[in-house]
Amino acid sequence: MSATTHAPVEQHEAEDEHDAPWWRDRAVMVPVASGVAFVAGVAAEWSGAPTAALVLFWVGLLLGASTFVPAALRKLATGKLGVALLMTMSGTGAVILGHVGEAAALAFLYSIAEALEDRAMDRARAGLRALLRLVPETATVLDDGRTLTVPARDLAPGQVMVIRPGERIATDGTIRTGHSSLDTSAITGESIPVEVGPGEAVSAAAINTTGVLQVEVTAAGTDNSLTTIVGLVEQAQAEKGQRARLADRIARPLVPGVLVLAVLVALIGSLAGDPQTWITRALVVLVAASPCALAIAVPITVVSAVGSASRFGVIIKSGAVFERFGDIGHVALDKTGTLTRNRPTVTAVVPTADVTEEQVLAWAAALEQHSTHPLAAAITQAAPAAPAGQGVAEEAGHGIRGTVDGHQVRVGSPRWVDPRHLTERVRELEAQGMTVVVVHRDGTAAGTIGVRDELRPEVPEVVETLTARGIGVTMLTGDNERTSRALAAQAGIDDVRAELRPEGKSAAVRELSAHRPTAMIGDGINDAPALAAAGVGIAMGTTGSDAAIESADIAFTGQDLRLLPQAIAHARRGRRIVNQNIALSLVIIAVLPPLAVTGVLGLAAVVLVHELAEVLVILNGLRAARTHHASTLADRRN
Repeated sequence: MSATTHAPVEQHEAEDEHDAPWWRDRAVMVPVASGVAFVAGVAAEWSGAPTAALVLFWVGLLLGASTFVPAALRKLATGKLGVALLMTMSGTGAVILGHVGEAAALAFLYSIAEALEDRAMDRARAGLRALLRLVPETATVLDDGRTLTVPARDLAPGQVMVIRPGERIATDGTIRTGHSSLDTSAITGESIPVEVGPGEAVSAAAINTTGVLQVEVTAAGTDNSLTTIVGLVEQAQAEKGQRARLADRIARPLVPGVLVLAVLVALIGSLAGDPQTWITRALVVLVAASPCALAIAVPITVVSAVGSASRFGVIIKSGAVFERFGDIGHVALDKTGTLTRNRPTVTAVVPTADVTEEQVLAWAAALEQHSTHPLAAAITQAAPAAPAGQGVAEEAGHGIRGTVDGHQVRVGSPRWVDPRHLTERVRELEAQGMTVVVVHRDGTAAGTIGVRDELRPEVPEVVETLTARGIGVTMLTGDNERTSRALAAQAGIDDVRAELRPEGKSAAVRELSAHRPTAMIGDGINDAPALAAAGVGIAMGTTGSDAAIESADIAFTGQDLRLLPQAIAHARRGRRIVNQNIALSLVIIAVLPPLAVTGVLGLAAVVLVHELAEVLVILNGLRAARTHHASTLADRRN
């Protein structure tokens, strides 16, 4: 049992019961026993033992009915009419007419179908419970220089965990000391270990593979990124989608409609012919028109698909979102942190004739060590052995100046520090999407440094895949036009909307959505309005801003954009299965009642056809849980 779960012991016991083999699950075994009694009754009837057959039929009837009749009566007491009520009335009518065997068949098939549905739902949630079990029950913490073992659920922000090689991280934190590689495949689906060091954030359930790490806790043991993911999936599984609501809208008037039809068949038929014959047919109509297959057609598919999506790093907040996701025809992507790594790096150094690249970097890094500017980290990382600067002073918006080895050095934007004879090279670097800083030494331009937030390596492949599937791609960014277009060209994106404020991104998404269903992908606070405005908002990585995650409909737990085409393929496949199930259910409702009214099908035949179709719908819906090679399958079909 996970140390991070909020659920009471009873809930875990219930979960353990559903994790047990089907022959140990009472919810399955009662319908199975009903079926065994029914089959034994049929055998006894065929062998010429009518009394034994009748007893066995009654045993099967009572066992099967015990799984749905009490709930049907409770709902009736509150004024709710449901499918179970129709089944109860049909079974009761069959018994009154002396067809105990048919009533037993009805009770068995309906109860086993319901049990299969429940079992399927639990199976779809199995991966979710497995996520919680990834977190260790205990953690090692530092306390006044000593190491103590404490329950993981008792961890609190500020404590320092000691993570040894081979151990899982008990909750979210930030590395204080140590370097290592983390295996995050169980959470993000990324197979390549991630290199980490001091200052970097780590997530619960990641496996430390090499060195010893000291990690400062940033999230309580019971409220971390993993429990957040689980909460989102539970929310998704509790909510139905648009097609599920369509099924409910069909089923709600159908139940009283079927009751009225059955009464009319009984009354009008009795006036024109044998009352017993027409009352029997009316009861058969009740069963034939029952929307039980329709009622489970969509939920079983959506729950299966949403649960399986979480296993490859896609957290979908609701069934409605899942269905909209399958209709997406356009994708808008934020640039920074989504298309790029959000880690600026030095990509070019242009020195003057009398100095080297290493000198230019060293002089700049000597000053940037004292700066908090976002580009400073990239420059200091590129020159870790830089000398110490003296008398360093930062001029907000104008750059930084100081003394390095007795020489006056100044570093700043070309707008404030004149590049002089390097002006043409500065323009070339900027045209390539770089942010450029100029380095002066003793009042003379010594060189320029180009810094760029590099494109994620998988982006061109992702854009090509989406385009091949007929999905449009747009880049939305607050960055300048020239830098944005340079990166977009590398990515293969033609539609670029640059220099946008948050409201501008939102307006762009609304404009795109007016033509085709559009998804927006982002990770920052400035993306929140656009994520909310999109048909489907996707937060890139659970380490994104809270505002982005809250505004989004879907969260990717990993940072690999190849999740996007895989997730869309998964949703499209689920949508096709949903449509198949709805079509099959409606065909059953349309075809069986006329056959029942005309006497072509009797009660036993209708029950058999109807409930076998229900089982077929369940099995078809379970196919939505398949995730292996989802994108490859979609490529073949599209």
